[in-house]
Amino acid sequence: MRSLAYDNEFRAKARRTQGWGLGLFTIAALLWVWFGVQLLTPYEDADGGGSPCPALLTSEYVHDKECVESRDWPGMLALLGGSVPFAVVGAALYTSGSVAHRMAEHLAEVTRLDTASA
Repeated sequence: MRSLAYDNEFRAKARRTQGWGLGLFTIAALLWVWFGVQLLTPYEDADGGGSPCPALLTSEYVHDKECVESRDWPGMLALLGGSVPFAVVGAALYTSGSVAHRMAEHLAEVTRLDTASA
């Protein structure tokens, strides 16, 4: 009976690890969505005069130089770079939780087959 309690606790821990991984990966996905929103929405030029600059700049020569310089590129790249640790750790946790859960299922099935054949 003690092995059943241990197996249940092991599976619960594996599900919690999967949950943490999914949560961290969700945070990374939200940061990616916010980066996309900032990239695709129009913004104002540096003087704040209310003249919106286009969302996607095709070339520096097509638009005013003020529009190119007024976009907050360091902030946007920091947002994108900040999502990388969340994505990597989330993927690692979700994968390790999934593997642990699958291994527990495999061991339970092998044990069941061994006891059924004996």
